[in-house]
Amino acid sequence: MTWVPGAAGSPYGVHNLPYGVFRHRGRPDRVGVRIGDLLLDLDGAEAAGLVLAGGALRTPTLNAFLALGRPQWSAVRARVTELLTDPAHRAAVEPLLVPLAEVELALPFQVGDYVDFYSSEAHATNVGRIFRPDDEPLLPNWKHLPIGYHGRGGTVVVSGTPVIRPSGQRATSTGPAFGPSTRLDIEAEVGFVVGTPSPLGSPVPVDRFADHVFGVVLVNDWSARDLQAWEYRPLGPFLAKSFATSVSPWVVPLDALAEAWVPAPEQDPPVHDYLRDIPHLGLDLRLAVDWNGTVVSRPPFAGMYWTPAQQLAHLTVNGAALRTGDLYASGTVSGPARDETGSFLELTWGGTEPVKLDGGERTFLEDGDTVTISATAPGPHGVTVGLGEVSGTIVAAGAPHR
Repeated sequence: MTWVPGAAGSPYGVHNLPYGVFRHRGRPDRVGVRIGDLLLDLDGAEAAGLVLAGGALRTPTLNAFLALGRPQWSAVRARVTELLTDPAHRAAVEPLLVPLAEVELALPFQVGDYVDFYSSEAHATNVGRIFRPDDEPLLPNWKHLPIGYHGRGGTVVVSGTPVIRPSGQRATSTGPAFGPSTRLDIEAEVGFVVGTPSPLGSPVPVDRFADHVFGVVLVNDWSARDLQAWEYRPLGPFLAKSFATSVSPWVVPLDALAEAWVPAPEQDPPVHDYLRDIPHLGLDLRLAVDWNGTVVSRPPFAGMYWTPAQQLAHLTVNGAALRTGDLYASGTVSGPARDETGSFLELTWGGTEPVKLDGGERTFLEDGDTVTISATAPGPHGVTVGLGEVSGTIVAAGAPHR
């Protein structure tokens, strides 16, 4: 039990302790860890000698700490837990607790490379049926390797950052037209943050996943479906995806999700040896998609066909290096039911079946819409682990850049 007021029983208790970066009263960005509705200032804690991390917690991003590796991550977590549970430390720690209501949360880590996968069988099947109704929904390679593409790390933004409607080319009956996207969509995803790097030419096997990945963030990989439909063949997504990717401000450590691992779906046909993860486990994360104050979908992450360990192994099997701060996302999380889909493309079946919202019928995003994705996971002794939320509001095309 923690001595921190209001933190006992919270989804952000000592069983969780997600990391973030915050601004408070005009001071530079600082690393902190969430406990209930408070932040423990880890910059101040290391300066006071309460936590030892070689100065890695006294920087404006998490990258220096992420680079230290799992033994140091575990040691700092154990020490923070001690500080927040042993009343003997209360007098020293209490002045370093900052109310969340007083801070601005920043992008928690400097993003290196960004990779987005396509790992939900339900999502891939739905998209195939919408775009290729007369063909098999899954392409021949889908069950043999985790499909992915490289995105832009420079347009990854923290939750709350306005999303400017993108412009580009889209197909019309008279040829390609240029202008703002008219089919702007979301993609509810889960992201994995790389801490320990790997050298060029050294693939990371599936059983080394936890040695390299520090933790988890929520992701909304916004998508312009009309731009995407025109440009994605033959090379895949480009402008339709690169304008903004929103992430939650909290990085939940893998250690906080120890109770959330569950058997992943059986894979048939059998995968290649480098993708064979034993045990074959996924994470039981329960997402919720809120559109203008109405929860329209609850995507289940436990049903993802390709696991996080398999995604990392495939990402590096060609010898690609990992860098501290690399981010890779799961791809849209969707379940088999319509109210479990992680995109509005699926929720409205390509815009042909509108949903009831705001007193009317809606298909894709309009200017002023706000989408918030949240998630929880099972924790120890029946408690819940909160993953926070990622939120963004659509701003009209042509708005000033951030």
